[in-house]
Amino acid sequence: MLIPATILTGFLGSGKTTLLKRVLTEAHGQKIAVIENEFGEENIDNDILVSDTQEQIIQMSNGCVCCTIREDLRTTLRELAEKRRKGELDFERVVIETTGLADPGPVAQTFFMDDEIAEGFLLDSILTLVDAKHSAQQLNDRQEARRQVGFADQIFISKSDLVSPQELDALQHRLKHMNPRAPQKAVHFGEVSLAEVFDLRGFNLNAKLDIDPDFLNEGHDHAHGEHCDHPSHHHHDEHGHDHVHGEHCDHDHAHGEHCDHPSHHHGHHHHHDDDVKSFVFKSPRAFDPAKLEDFLGAIVNIYGPRMLRYKGVLHMKGTDRKVIFQGVHQLMGSDLGPAWGPDEARMSKMVFIGIDLPRDIFVQGLEQSLV
Repeated sequence: MLIPATILTGFLGSGKTTLLKRVLTEAHGQKIAVIENEFGEENIDNDILVSDTQEQIIQMSNGCVCCTIREDLRTTLRELAEKRRKGELDFERVVIETTGLADPGPVAQTFFMDDEIAEGFLLDSILTLVDAKHSAQQLNDRQEARRQVGFADQIFISKSDLVSPQELDALQHRLKHMNPRAPQKAVHFGEVSLAEVFDLRGFNLNAKLDIDPDFLNEGHDHAHGEHCDHPSHHHHDEHGHDHVHGEHCDHDHAHGEHCDHPSHHHGHHHHHDDDVKSFVFKSPRAFDPAKLEDFLGAIVNIYGPRMLRYKGVLHMKGTDRKVIFQGVHQLMGSDLGPAWGPDEARMSKMVFIGIDLPRDIFVQGLEQSLV
């Protein structure tokens, strides 16, 4: 039985420790090993972790879980698995709390690159905490904060009671543009049910492509004209031509209130300037497997460090089953999914989340990989 692992990320002060304490003290009968790195962050109070909950906290000695310590993380995970096998430690899952500045990418990659880790652990999801009060500033100033949003399988927004409904709304729109895959939830004082934290299966290669369906025809953006060309508002017909759904541009302006939407006017909310962006590619035509593999291999080689998360359900020539693929940075994997239904329209749908990715190069390459 693989041990599920959750990566918890978010800026200092976003409430990771509060959330973690709540998860650890909630009477859920699960035993959790927490790996945390004490890099100038407030450590979890050891008193809540003593005998009553029997959780084991493994402090990473050298601080930051981001760069060098991938080795350290591997060692820690191996030791945990070993002690569990010998019956010295009893736990059912692992939570890795990263420092506020960490890039979760290398942490996630550890679970795929190391065979020994892959045999013992299953990476479940990356949770990102965003502080409603300070996030606009953090997202503007720190690329690390934007990257954490791009990586997330689930976003929790803390301190939403400290901002106006308009500010919260603007933040949610901004986050949705950076990462349309991750559901968002405003949480108070770390009160989150465990069902929303664990077993989210964000890394499962299943056919559920987690894009909020409303994202593809969201109205609120057309107040800025340039968003009428936003990639997610296009679909590709068989000839690969883009069609902008004109009706969006019209009906949106009917809602007068949108034109006054705070996020469209105050300078500090110009979310369309964020370097972490997402775009969706769809096509009813089948992909040529060899061409697609060559193209994806090439772009991952060049843009991998800037590709945070990407995922897709693909209609491939030569198989009646869906092909599910996903990746983190340079690591990419694919799997055969369920068969296409007899009446189901076969359609490839991919989402890419990354830093200043050249959308036109991706779209052109993907279209050239179609049969």
